[in-house]
Amino acid sequence: MTLQYIDNELTMHGHRLKDIAGEYGTPLFVYDETMIRQQCHRFHTALQDSGLNYTISYASKAFSAVQLFNMMAEEDMGLDVVSEGELYTALQSNVAPERIHFHGNNKTDWEILYAIESGVEYFVIDSLDEIARIDRLATKQVKAVLRINPGVEAHTHEFIQTGQEDSKFGLSIKKRLALEGVRQIEAAEHIDFMGVHFHIGSQIFESTGTVETVKLVIEWLKENDIDIQVLNIGGGFSIKYTDDDVSYPIEEGIKTITQAVQAACEAHSYPVPELSLEPGRSIVGEAGITLYEVGTIKEIPDTNYYVSIDGGMSDHIRTALYDAKYELRLVDREETHDKTMTIAGKLCESGDIIRRDIKLPASIKRGDLLAVLSTGAYHYSMSSNYNQMVKPAVVFVSESGVRPVIKRQTLAQLIQNDII
Repeated sequence: MTLQYIDNELTMHGHRLKDIAGEYGTPLFVYDETMIRQQCHRFHTALQDSGLNYTISYASKAFSAVQLFNMMAEEDMGLDVVSEGELYTALQSNVAPERIHFHGNNKTDWEILYAIESGVEYFVIDSLDEIARIDRLATKQVKAVLRINPGVEAHTHEFIQTGQEDSKFGLSIKKRLALEGVRQIEAAEHIDFMGVHFHIGSQIFESTGTVETVKLVIEWLKENDIDIQVLNIGGGFSIKYTDDDVSYPIEEGIKTITQAVQAACEAHSYPVPELSLEPGRSIVGEAGITLYEVGTIKEIPDTNYYVSIDGGMSDHIRTALYDAKYELRLVDREETHDKTMTIAGKLCESGDIIRRDIKLPASIKRGDLLAVLSTGAYHYSMSSNYNQMVKPAVVFVSESGVRPVIKRQTLAQLIQNDII
């Protein structure tokens, strides 16, 4: 990200964040548009270098917005969606319906019909029940891949592991549910079986788990005489939140994975399928920051030093959920980070914390602006109206300027559905 201090003020692509906050207010999500495009390019280049046929679909749950989806269309990215709301948003963008994949472990009949009528490329089927319902509801031939559960546990937070045996997602290979699912799809009248999908977790820093899963899956496919066109390995690629984290090494990691796919297929005399990826966090996570204004400062002698900001868990829930840690910068000036403090939100919850025990300049005061880094994924998309907080605005920044992407929610919108 192109954040730097110029004339003692924090900027993005030369644009002063203080000026951007002055125009659009705080809290405010600010995205580096150039970095988002660069991340897309990195995935494309790495996969092109492999020589494999491939597709990339942006995991829209990370951050959904029509203008972002338009950008994904420009960068030759498809979309995966998990609800009628995400599908509706996608359909308002320039992404072609046939480049949309419909995910979800509990699709309703209405969502299935909506996706079929919208012309999505394929369903990612997650259960045996779903196979029968899609086949019954389909008014035309539809395509599907089956989400399988490989029994591999990613080395990440337990709440964002998805490939282990005890998971609400997918059908178990070991319990033979996955094989039963394949056979049922093959026998379905209105479903064309395209392949399999797995996703072992999120915020994965290296490729070992994915490589081992690829080997397991290719062997399983060969042993059971299952022919596929598509192998969808999901996403989950990590980003750097703090200095203790590592951004997923896209070029090296994709090379390792694609070589593993080719080697496994060669070892089992199995045709190399099209490889599909679903990066989300790794596309937008590090490209986004959140700007807040400092309010009350409260010192408890020999205990803690609380600095409160004008947002909180309504737009920054991951710290409360996962004890996620973030780096912060003072926007108004560059000074030594010499005082330990806790940055707290304004919501009526003791757990409404942005970061505990972080060092920031001792000069921090009411009215200063703080930037929380790497908030581009799962922040706006997980924001809420708890305490009747309005959802922040979103802007994109590039060398050419600043443009609004999502307007700030209004007070009137908070009660627009109330019956008065």
